[in-house]
Amino acid sequence: MNFMPWTDELITGISKVDEQHRWLVDATNQLHNEITKATVDRAAVGQILRGLVDYTFKHFIMEEEMFKRLGYPESDAHLAQHNTFTNDITGLLERHLSGEAVSVEALDLLKNWLVKHIMKTDMAYVPFLKAKGVN
Repeated sequence: MNFMPWTDELITGISKVDEQHRWLVDATNQLHNEITKATVDRAAVGQILRGLVDYTFKHFIMEEEMFKRLGYPESDAHLAQHNTFTNDITGLLERHLSGEAVSVEALDLLKNWLVKHIMKTDMAYVPFLKAKGVN
């Protein structure tokens, strides 16, 4: 059983977005699996966190480009949330690299992001993008 199962509630119907969100769910589950082992592998946690930082940049650039190209009216507020998440996950990676234990905090951040941002904020742009022909 996964910590965060991929469910229909996470599906936007926009294939590129769904593919990238699925990756985030998988990374969240990888982090959970790693930190619940009897012996946590700090290198594995670091690798997952680095992947999450990469994810934020690639995924957010893709979304932000669509917003700009199509004139999404709520893009400024959405971008502000992206910036906050990017700063948070980058900060957790830096703290991890300095020797601090941040795994549980990272897991909480990811779960919160999945529930609040993807299921609410991202779903808000779906009708606009679909009306513009994005699928």
